[in-house]
Amino acid sequence: MSGMRYTEEFKRDAVAQVTDRGYSVKSVADRLGVCTKSVYDWVKRYGSQEPNQGIVDEGQAENRRLKAELARVTEERDILKKAAAYFASECR
Repeated sequence: MSGMRYTEEFKRDAVAQVTDRGYSVKSVADRLGVCTKSVYDWVKRYGSQEPNQGIVDEGQAENRRLKAELARVTEERDILKKAAAYFASECR
């Protein structure tokens, strides 16, 4: 899909999946149907807006990682709930 233009919102959502939810760049690129280089470029461009000072405290890094994992797991749970409800309604 060379020459494909994506909206700013699409790019920011892709970056949020990588930075906030903890998905890998490859998995996000595969799901969205874009190349990994594009996602890496978007993360570089839209990632953190403040200058990266580095993480001073290991506790902060662990907290950030756990929050991202929780958001990812919560999203997966919600998807599974919707799928279970859908398949339960088909069985009736």
